[in-house]
Amino acid sequence: MGLYTALVSNVLFPLQERLKKHDTVAIRSAMEDSQWWPRERIEALQLERLRQLISHAEQFVPYYRDLFKKIGLTAAALQSLADLQRIPFLTKPIIRSNLEGFKSEKAQHLTRFNTGGSSGEPLIFFIGNERVSHDVAAKWRATRWWNVDIGDREIVVWGSPIELTAQDKVRQIRDRVMRTHLIPAFEMSEAKLDEFVATIRGFRPTMLFGYPSSISLIARHAEKRGQIMNDLGIKVAFVTSERLYDHQREDITRVFGCPVANGYGGRDAGFIAHQCPQGGMHITAEDIIVEIVDSNGNAVPHGMAGEVVITHLATSEFPFIRYRTGDVAVLSEKSCACGRGLPLLEEIQGRTTDFVIAADGTIMHGLAVVYPIRDIPGIASFKVIQETLERVTVQIVPGDKCDANVEALIVDGIKARLGKSVDVIVQRVANIPCEKSGKFRYVQSLVVQN
Repeated sequence: MGLYTALVSNVLFPLQERLKKHDTVAIRSAMEDSQWWPRERIEALQLERLRQLISHAEQFVPYYRDLFKKIGLTAAALQSLADLQRIPFLTKPIIRSNLEGFKSEKAQHLTRFNTGGSSGEPLIFFIGNERVSHDVAAKWRATRWWNVDIGDREIVVWGSPIELTAQDKVRQIRDRVMRTHLIPAFEMSEAKLDEFVATIRGFRPTMLFGYPSSISLIARHAEKRGQIMNDLGIKVAFVTSERLYDHQREDITRVFGCPVANGYGGRDAGFIAHQCPQGGMHITAEDIIVEIVDSNGNAVPHGMAGEVVITHLATSEFPFIRYRTGDVAVLSEKSCACGRGLPLLEEIQGRTTDFVIAADGTIMHGLAVVYPIRDIPGIASFKVIQETLERVTVQIVPGDKCDANVEALIVDGIKARLGKSVDVIVQRVANIPCEKSGKFRYVQSLVVQN
């Protein structure tokens, strides 16, 4: 660790957090101890903190006070983590309908947040200092797994309106002190990509952070321009907020000469899991209980895919208890070679809207239609939109040597996977816009899954 990084991580950043009334430093320190605990001890901690959360909610959170009275639940009745299943699921419509009722009567300094609403109506919710402290601590711990720290030079490729509208003087000064440089992920034109490549080369970051689609696009553009990017001293690229595809990991590693660390979470759900250098996708189990359920809400065994349901234990001020994320993942029974006792996610498959349904009703991962298109030469970018069971639109941005037979290859590839009866429309477009958040989605299904 360099002297400046040490100054920021040990002095300046802790001072900032203390002024914000955040307990980030103490929480991160505790997490760096508990990550080595055996799984049984971690589960005991989860149960203790769950009882504390439920106790607070039944006393001070109007929505849960009424709900727990209705179902006859008390914190004292929770004898194991399995008892969590006695609580009904929390969904986005429930939060929207009871927004004020989720605020703790003890809450102070709540901050309003919202999700981007890329797959529907945006969700408005609130976060307090407790939640912020724990989320930042979890991310900080994971950063240090890769031998980088706050204060190391960082390029952030991001598109959230919160980050981009907060660039006032104070924020700019803070970013300079922390040695963080923001690249907006909204516009990815040739000129902008040239600018981004030049910025990264000039800044010489120790780490990259952002959307995998955006960072891999910058990587491929640098390669196309003949720009060498593996001599900058980049130690790791942290990617999050989208599904990480194998080809994106390969692009980033090849061009920037660094490993890729996947992160999984969301604004609403928190930092759920982070990848360590040994490859394990570790759940932030000190703060988050993860359940995997089927379409009927029943728990599925480890190794089987299902919807991710989270209980965030640091959300007493605005509780997220058994919150249905809409994401699909697989829990693992394995242990990581790194020795941490934190449970693992075996696979993160994406959102439920990242899946497509064949004409015969078979549900398939979006990769079923992604890979056949990706392997066709001459396509710079694409997006698959399943409008109905019988109609699919594929938008493509033509690249070099985009032959006239590309459309036929796409149609054949889609029909081979979804059914011969499916009507496939291929549209050549100049560009494919990102979501409002700056994220990019290869697949979007508008078909409701039963």
